[in-house]
Amino acid sequence: FPRDELDPLHCRGRGPDRGDPSNLNINDVLGNYSLTLIDALDTLAVMGNSSEFQKAVKLVIDTVSFDKDSTVQVFEATIRVLGSLLSAHIIITDSKQPFGDMTIKDYDNELLHLAHDLAVRLLPAFENTKTGIPYPRVNLKKGVPPDSHNETCTAGAGSLLVEFGILSRLLGDSTFEWVARRAVKALWSLRSNNTGLLGNVVNIQTGHWVGKQSGLGAGSDSFYEYLLKSYILFGEKEDLEMFNDAYRNIQNHLRRGREACNEGEGDPPLYVNVNMYTGQLMNTWIDSLQAFFPGLQVLIGDVEDAICLHAFYYAIWKRYGALPERYNWQLQAPDVPFYPLRPELVESTYLLYQATKNPFYLHVGMDILQSLEKYTKAKCGYATLHHVVEKTQEDRMESFFLSETCKYLYLLFDEENPVHKSGNKFMFTTEGHVVSVDERFRNSLWQDILPGEEDGAHKAKPNEFKAANFSSNCNRVPDERRYLLPLKSNYMRQIDQMVGLI
Repeated sequence: FPRDELDPLHCRGRGPDRGDPSNLNINDVLGNYSLTLIDALDTLAVMGNSSEFQKAVKLVIDTVSFDKDSTVQVFEATIRVLGSLLSAHIIITDSKQPFGDMTIKDYDNELLHLAHDLAVRLLPAFENTKTGIPYPRVNLKKGVPPDSHNETCTAGAGSLLVEFGILSRLLGDSTFEWVARRAVKALWSLRSNNTGLLGNVVNIQTGHWVGKQSGLGAGSDSFYEYLLKSYILFGEKEDLEMFNDAYRNIQNHLRRGREACNEGEGDPPLYVNVNMYTGQLMNTWIDSLQAFFPGLQVLIGDVEDAICLHAFYYAIWKRYGALPERYNWQLQAPDVPFYPLRPELVESTYLLYQATKNPFYLHVGMDILQSLEKYTKAKCGYATLHHVVEKTQEDRMESFFLSETCKYLYLLFDEENPVHKSGNKFMFTTEGHVVSVDERFRNSLWQDILPGEEDGAHKAKPNEFKAANFSSNCNRVPDERRYLLPLKSNYMRQIDQMVGLI
């Protein structure tokens, strides 16, 4: 603090790369707005550390401004900064205070005002686009840069609805939800007539797909996640309908291997990257971001399939002590060998433990924790692994390490945590920010003006939730299986062979 990120090897802060504006790896994320401090706010609350939470919130209120000449990615600023400000605001103003006393003396909605200010600075990305799909980057002071690209990825443009929707509903101002929902619908309308799949990169002016790869990883992942999570939070039936449709198409075209996870013959289930128009295999790699998908399957009750897919990513982790950014399942080797402390495997492990209470997932968490301690711990924090085979470190600790990786590990082992015990229902954003599933988010004042809702679309009732095309359902995991391995040992061995462990 006050820099955006920690360099854990050199023990210093890091901000945007002003010398090289084309260094998007850094500049998309670092906006010179104390990113790591903001991103970690609700982690402190979930851990019950009220004094540090209150101290951190006061630092943000007193020192953070978004009036900066910083060009940032709209998606990253939304999920890391906007989402965390909203989460912390909800925690501070919650009358029940489930995490202990997280109130701030004389708090006057400052975090909400900051979130509003940031969102207003992101709005120019949604202007002057012929499709309604936003520009990928925006300058917080000047709007969309004149040399801006017209290409964006599906996840980046279509995963803004949770944060923008919460902000709209807290403020009673439909603008933010409206633009985010319009972007989702625009992307949805561009799916293939043949397969129902979406590509991963689109031109925001023409609506033409530049990247025709359909998969569950980078460029696509959180688009699917937010269709479901928007429904959970806001109860808009069309979000669930889109999600069910998308999930059915994913199962039909991306899933390979035997039909059932825990019985039958054939290869272990695997989700591959295909051409969005033909469903033909495009390459033989998966990326580490796809490890979020078992967690999403838990949320819809497809626990059996989640167990199988999780076992595959965990086998890769066991082999390297980390997940390579890209792993080639045909060559049984990393295609892109670095590991930036990503949370997705931990997140799925946590959600599977919540669904099954099988102690196996505590062992997985322990394994991940020990690997992180052994290979990534550095002088002043935890470092990105430059190469998962050689275990060389890189001087970077991304903010999601504290907002997600640590939070999910902590919650996995803290069974008495208020998230599990308070009687409140909580949901996590794609950046791991905790949000209470609250009646007030289900009441919007602008039913008639959301795009495509002129017919007064109906709200879903809480128990109307049914996801489509399950191979099975969570209530079929019988009690006697809780203390067996979640996957039969012959199938476990098969997966271990598949990744070259045995």
